[in-house]
Amino acid sequence: MSERQDVVIEANGEKLAGWLYNPGKTDNVPLIVMSHGFSALMAMGLEDYAAAFAGAGFAVLVYDHRNYGASSGWPRNETDPWQQVEDMRAVISHGRNLSFVDPERIGLWGTSYSGGHALTVSALDSRVKCVVSQVPLVSGSRTFEAWVPEKSRQRFLERLAADRDGRARGEPVGVTPAALPGSETAEWAEAVDKDGTYANEVTLRSLDLLRGYEPCAFISGIAPTPLLMIIADQDTQTPVQWQREAFELAGEPKKLVTLSGRHYDPYTLRLEESRQAALDWFQAHLH
Repeated sequence: MSERQDVVIEANGEKLAGWLYNPGKTDNVPLIVMSHGFSALMAMGLEDYAAAFAGAGFAVLVYDHRNYGASSGWPRNETDPWQQVEDMRAVISHGRNLSFVDPERIGLWGTSYSGGHALTVSALDSRVKCVVSQVPLVSGSRTFEAWVPEKSRQRFLERLAADRDGRARGEPVGVTPAALPGSETAEWAEAVDKDGTYANEVTLRSLDLLRGYEPCAFISGIAPTPLLMIIADQDTQTPVQWQREAFELAGEPKKLVTLSGRHYDPYTLRLEESRQAALDWFQAHLH
């Protein structure tokens, strides 16, 4: 029986809150590193995946991004994609140094925004031996344009610029809701935020930083690391057509699993399918 313990992971000057699942073996265990999306916390559904992976004999290291949850970092609720990429690589380093882990069998699982990180990191870091990217963000600039309607985009860009100037004057950072009332994201967050710790807030700069992040630029460099991409056929949060285009850029070995539903359905209505697809991939390529 695997046990979950709370851990603290040193990553580039911050302390990341994490969970470590040890399947009870003492040496040479493959490890899966996991993290959540744009503003989500690991407590919002990742245990459903991690416990199953651990039950199948994998060690699992799950963590909250800096500035979120119990992890340190300021400004709170700021999502800096390239900093998160560096932190993900630091978590991999931490995991490879665990006494019971086989450092040559590291798997990476990311979803939504961190699905983009999983693509980017596995292209840049040869220590990753297998990767699962679920409903990933593949283009920050296109996603920003999808999220911010053209009629209000110029005004919003002016807000982002004013926020940068304000920070330089020492003013409080600008923030915005992560999920608007009645939105698909709000509906999902309400369903999975069991302990009420989700802040539903991101800094304005998080959206500015999103604009310069393009995981699709790295995807061709993932091969020969085995890539599984899990997508949802009605995804409009990280539009499914762009994910299909990105998948075409990847080399072999690769596999595309298409589930029926919207962006968040793989965590809920399609959980069993998304979890099993990932587990099958890790068992094929890490065991």
